[in-house]
Amino acid sequence: MVETNTIKPAAVLHLAGFRNTQNLTWQGPHDSIAYDQEGIRKCLLDLDQPVYLVGEPEALGVTRQGRLESSQNGKFGGTLPGYMMTQALPLQTLGDPDFISAYGTRYAYYGGSMANGISSEQMVIELGKAGFLGSYGAAGMTPARVEAAIQQVQKELPEGPYAFNLINSPNEPALEHRAVDLYLKYGVTLIEASAYLDITPALVYYRVAGLSQTPAGQIQIKNRVIAKISRKEVASLFMSPAPQDILNQLVAEKKISELQAGLAHQVPMADDVTVEADSGGHTDNRPLVCLLPTMIALRDELQEKFQYAQTVRIGAAGGISTPSSALAAFIMGAAYVVTGSVNQACVESNACEYTKKLLAQADMADVIMAPAADMFEMGVKVQLLKRGTLFPMRAQKLFELYTHYNSIEEIPLAEREKLEKQVFKRSLETVWQDTVKFFEERDPEQIKRANGDPHRKMALVFRWYLGLSSRWSSSGEKGREMDYQIWCGPSMGTFNDWTRGSYLAEPQNRHVVDVACHILTGCAYLYRLQALKLQGLRVAPALEYYRPEKPL
Repeated sequence: MVETNTIKPAAVLHLAGFRNTQNLTWQGPHDSIAYDQEGIRKCLLDLDQPVYLVGEPEALGVTRQGRLESSQNGKFGGTLPGYMMTQALPLQTLGDPDFISAYGTRYAYYGGSMANGISSEQMVIELGKAGFLGSYGAAGMTPARVEAAIQQVQKELPEGPYAFNLINSPNEPALEHRAVDLYLKYGVTLIEASAYLDITPALVYYRVAGLSQTPAGQIQIKNRVIAKISRKEVASLFMSPAPQDILNQLVAEKKISELQAGLAHQVPMADDVTVEADSGGHTDNRPLVCLLPTMIALRDELQEKFQYAQTVRIGAAGGISTPSSALAAFIMGAAYVVTGSVNQACVESNACEYTKKLLAQADMADVIMAPAADMFEMGVKVQLLKRGTLFPMRAQKLFELYTHYNSIEEIPLAEREKLEKQVFKRSLETVWQDTVKFFEERDPEQIKRANGDPHRKMALVFRWYLGLSSRWSSSGEKGREMDYQIWCGPSMGTFNDWTRGSYLAEPQNRHVVDVACHILTGCAYLYRLQALKLQGLRVAPALEYYRPEKPL
């Protein structure tokens, strides 16, 4: 007779070298104990209740009921031995509670901004209604378009939470100033500052214009800043007070008062610093496990120096796309976590359906660095999806031509014809005419400077392609699929691996709030599981993972 193999309870949970030295006993209803994998998983996912490991060594189970207590003289009196427990862990307890209270959210998690409105009004609104912070992707948008977004978001989220992006524009400073003017006009009290290499007058104006003092002498900060950085020298600037020379300039221009300039010495430039590791878009490709502890140590050093009333919080971004990555960030001390690439593939994203499908097929290795549109002349690069598009190679070719020649006229005729036919798909003269029309609305000063500088004119012509390529990806421009510029980090591939075989594998099922809830729920599940494992528990491999089986 052949015996059928069955999974015994001991194969699901067992103890490795654990000794019940405290002589713990568990008191509670025996029918509440789960011995099977699904029952154990269900207990661990009930995050509002503690979980106890109980039973005999050969038949261990978990329960959410009862209590552990010390037995008398090692005798259990008919009750079951108890071994260990893990505390309740509601999602609201992950991260720094000060982040939650500062921005009126339920969770220490936010959806980061993605330029050209990819992190759309709808995305920000859906996140806000569910208790998550979302940042609107204002970079690359016209002032009129940003103004319309502000009005829509404020209508749907009159009490917040929401943020708007403010991107550093070293080649177009007028755009940064116009964005700040809009934010101050409409009372946008939280911005996400990104791609900054230095502190600018526009940024200081936004920050300091919101400072005031109570009758008791306490400083009130109305305009809050979350800085997204990846370099220590830049982080140090945001964790320090505003530069004195800029404060003097703003006082002279009567944009801020003498009192506000004085108060600025007592507060950092940012309330929060988001440490951006290997991410999509602007990135230095730094590993989070090295970058985050370094920034936390820098924060502590500067806090000791400046003695701020409120310590700068440090969050984690770049690579956050699964429960495991979120858990790693929180364990390393992140006050909050930020997602980006994974949100671009969600229903609420302003990316077109074609782009979302490409993102849903991406692997970790399907990314590449290519020249950035906004900092093209400086040689700055962004991380992009290379699967299904020729944009990265074509953008790199444009940068090589820019560095080798001083004007469009110097480019060999054969090379120019190839550009017009394969990349621009129109004459370079026509592109220049379009460029002039574009900057007449956006920043006329750019055209004046280019008319006297052939090399700068070449840069603006090349940026025509670099800038439009990301918009083609959003609008789904037909015939331009091979030119789509799709910002993407390796975390997109990790997310696809995690969701493979689940309902979230399909782009039409990816909703930004649902994704956020699964990442945090899985994070809490794994945290509790690891807490038990650190005490000596060993579990069946199937329990080691959290899978998004259905919408939350």
